[in-house]
Amino acid sequence: MSLLMIGMTALVGLYMAWNIGANDVANSMAAAVGSNSISVKRAVILAGICEFAGAVLVGACVTDTVRKGIVDPSAISSIPGLAEGEAGALLAIGMGSALLAAAMWLNLATWMGMPVSTSHAVVGAVAGFGIAAAGWSSVHWGKMAQIIASWFISPVAGGILGFTLFTLISKAILGRERPVPAAARYAPLVAFTVAAVVSLSILYKGLKHILAGAEWLTGERAFLAATGIGLVAMLVSKKLIARRLAGKERLPLDEQLESVEGVFAPLVVISSCAVAFAHGANDVANAVGPLAAVVDIIGSGAVKMEVHVPFWVLALGGTGIVIGLATYGYKVMHTVGTKITQLTPSRGVAASIAAASTVLVCTKLKLPVSTTHTLVGAVVGIGLARGLAAVNRGVTREIFKSWVFTVPAATILTVIFFLLGKWLLLETVRCVVVAAAAGA
Repeated sequence: MSLLMIGMTALVGLYMAWNIGANDVANSMAAAVGSNSISVKRAVILAGICEFAGAVLVGACVTDTVRKGIVDPSAISSIPGLAEGEAGALLAIGMGSALLAAAMWLNLATWMGMPVSTSHAVVGAVAGFGIAAAGWSSVHWGKMAQIIASWFISPVAGGILGFTLFTLISKAILGRERPVPAAARYAPLVAFTVAAVVSLSILYKGLKHILAGAEWLTGERAFLAATGIGLVAMLVSKKLIARRLAGKERLPLDEQLESVEGVFAPLVVISSCAVAFAHGANDVANAVGPLAAVVDIIGSGAVKMEVHVPFWVLALGGTGIVIGLATYGYKVMHTVGTKITQLTPSRGVAASIAAASTVLVCTKLKLPVSTTHTLVGAVVGIGLARGLAAVNRGVTREIFKSWVFTVPAATILTVIFFLLGKWLLLETVRCVVVAAAAGA
């Protein structure tokens, strides 16, 4: 019976991972695809490799059983009148319900082509379980307030930085009478910024689990290492760009601009791949955290604050993500990459740098922000840099609505699934938990 329960929960986890691939990961590659820097097929292959590598190689080994501390497991254990093993059974049913609810909401959002936050869906789902199981007091409302604030902080910060970066690129390169010589002079600085930001993102986020004991490459040394990588990238790109643009400074203006945009294409692909890798390293384990919690409860019969995420769970998450990206990710790629505003490689680079930088800074400040929200805000900011008419306000309005509905929708769905699961499965799961505890 325990294997059957784990198997059923694993299927729900695979469904969740499929939706992550179709929404979150597709969103990370949208700037590269929307700017025509890479084809959808190649984007799927690269993002799949980077995401799977991030999830399996440097994914979180330990995750909160209740995402971001939204619900305290002790609040479940302290419910009056519980029979032996009932607290563990309630937590297992609750985590399974949260996983299914978050996955279904992501599926609906992806079907509509709306880029929403996987993390926020899981947060809302877990909050719904806490409310249904132990009442409103079981939810840490301070954390919920931070999450609500992040709906505004991350897109605004990403938008401001995206607006600023693209304005600088426009004035320094694209808006010049002779953009080719300007690109030869200033594009290496953009390459430096991309390499430094990508390196910092990986060091601070993507590799934090395997570098926990490597103090020599943390803090200021990580910043210096990223700066060194950026300088090497700048020197190499300077030679490559000069070679690519040689003899094109006398071409007509439109042909010069086309040549310059070609210089930015590799940079937007690199930055998008880095976003996918960092997402796999950080968010996948959190997204399948409820699955890890169920597996641990059924295996040990105990309710813990932290659980180890088995390798097969990370591999399951990585596999599901690749499948979701390949089979359904085109919808979100199309929305973010083409419907908000028209993207070119230079605009895509500005969006990726803005998103990565904003997430990096907010991570260091311990602000719970969404990569999805930040990237969409950056794309909107780039559109605004070209004038309000350059932004599709109808699409943007629908995206913002989907963000606002994510937490309450996941919450309501989880309450329904939890009450149904409690009614149908509580005694069966309780017996499994008691047997696991006796055999531990």
